[in-house]
Amino acid sequence: MSTPEPPGGNPDDIVLQAKNLNKAFGAVTAAKDVNVAVPRGAVWSLIGSNGAGKTTFVNMVTGYLRPDSGTILFNDKNITGMEPRKITRLGISRSFQIPQLCAELTALDNMLVSLGSANEQASFFRSAHSADSVASATEMLERFRIVDYRHRTMAELPAGVRKLLDIAMAITGDPQVLLLDEPTSGVAAEEKYPLMDLVMEALEGANVTVMFVEHDMDIVARYSQRVLAFYDGQIIANDTPDHVMQDESVRRFVTGGAAATAGGASC
Repeated sequence: MSTPEPPGGNPDDIVLQAKNLNKAFGAVTAAKDVNVAVPRGAVWSLIGSNGAGKTTFVNMVTGYLRPDSGTILFNDKNITGMEPRKITRLGISRSFQIPQLCAELTALDNMLVSLGSANEQASFFRSAHSADSVASATEMLERFRIVDYRHRTMAELPAGVRKLLDIAMAITGDPQVLLLDEPTSGVAAEEKYPLMDLVMEALEGANVTVMFVEHDMDIVARYSQRVLAFYDGQIIANDTPDHVMQDESVRRFVTGGAAATAGGASC
């Protein structure tokens, strides 16, 4: 599929590119000839039903899956099949649908572990608990407005706070590309907009390209400049939210024939 001129970011400065990505699990095709070029500074969303290929794409980009064929370029560097840790340190980070937090640690200690990892410190709790590290971790919690939870363990945190903490940990290494896997899943409906507002506000000025997987079309329409719609391992639409919502294939295979403009549709 040819990729139209992308809005948002700098179309002449491509930070992430996938070329002819293919991935199969036995007889199931998870990615088929996926081609996409993402400009620096863009905010894009990925939509599609469960099993459409969204998370497979994210996992290939971040090194958690190796494509069967095809190429992934980051700043024109071939990162295909590279280990997740190496990809993270190059500048691509992610959060997860289920927040990856240390259950027995407080929110502050989770941030300190993340900072220690980003800084490649040999001993998290000998060097990471310095005054400077604690100040940096606290500043990040303040940035996401969850500093009041800093001394609580994961079991004591509301779902929205866990999501925000996971995203805060994902940007401790100042990534150039941030992939968010369903940032609003598991969050109460009335908390989705405040959570996304907080995330976007926290990322302002960070000079980071954002791609997020989302099922709520209202969230997609409100926060993304461009939408990639997946079906059966393929990108069936790649355009602005308004155009993607109007696309007949998207309405048939993703939104279930919902109204062309976002109005509560989900996929």
